[in-house]
Amino acid sequence: MNHPATLKDIAERLGVSIATVSRALKDSYEIGIATKIRVMELAKELNYSPNPYASSLRGRVSKTIAVVLPEVADSFFSQAINGIESVAINKGYHVLIYLTHESFEREKAILAEFKSGRVDGILISVSEETSSGHHVQEIIDTGVPVIFFDRVCEDVETSCITTNDYECGLKAAQHLAEQGCNRIAYLCTSPAVHISKKRMDGYRKGLEENNIRFRDSDIVLCGSNLDQNCRTIENLLKRKYHPNGLIASVEKLTTPVYLACKKLGLSIPDDIKLLSFTNLQASLILSPTLTTIAQPAFEMGAAAATQLFKRLDKKKRQPANERIVLESTLMVRESSSVAAR
Repeated sequence: MNHPATLKDIAERLGVSIATVSRALKDSYEIGIATKIRVMELAKELNYSPNPYASSLRGRVSKTIAVVLPEVADSFFSQAINGIESVAINKGYHVLIYLTHESFEREKAILAEFKSGRVDGILISVSEETSSGHHVQEIIDTGVPVIFFDRVCEDVETSCITTNDYECGLKAAQHLAEQGCNRIAYLCTSPAVHISKKRMDGYRKGLEENNIRFRDSDIVLCGSNLDQNCRTIENLLKRKYHPNGLIASVEKLTTPVYLACKKLGLSIPDDIKLLSFTNLQASLILSPTLTTIAQPAFEMGAAAATQLFKRLDKKKRQPANERIVLESTLMVRESSSVAAR
């Protein structure tokens, strides 16, 4: 071992949590004698020495919370930040924003920085690459509360603030079917993310309930590059049997649909009907105006911050791991309905 032994090193060697190791070294009554002996013997073997500086930091209140996000280009996250700050400011706290840029490694590195006690609590929406919450659990085990919002890790026991993504995916497919669409494609960027799975499952159920055949080729994977997304959507719309309905599962896929249709001379909504998951205010001034499913972003941010401050309030009984689900709203406009024009 090339670095000084840490609580994490001991925990991994023994197959226990960091919190268990910490309590054992403090001779806590919560830990059994056998476990204490194993921990103390290994700590001695590894020459473990507690970091008094880090401990003193954790004992202080920084009056700062961290918000860890995959990006801020999406209008959802900018509105969610406003909701978080509306609560934090009233509590006399500062808010630090950290961006993972959809990188799991960067997300891990950011959370590792918080082990020193830099922040009192963390709100996080995980990256598209995040498939496990082990790195989040490590932070929780050190005593720093973490609350998920929007994108969550199902394997971590803590409060989560989400929206009704399954129902919204179903509602999106249902709406386009009602407008006469008989082949509906689903555009996505991060199919492994929990909310993406929920929306996609709802979309497939919506097709089934409206007797529309599902084809694997109607799930269209896009990325973060605008030009590449335009080409992907152009190729989709140039198929012999192309879809007449499109669901853009994230905001960034709205622009390439408009651009692709313009380049190919296709009319929205006459040739292609479009619905997008977005909170974009410009939806009202696009031509045609955009049908959206809008998440209650401000409210989600405020609810997540409220849950975090409940955890930070040591004078009150700690809340259970709550699952709060807020409802998103379908706003029908011209892009999916001729009648709306």
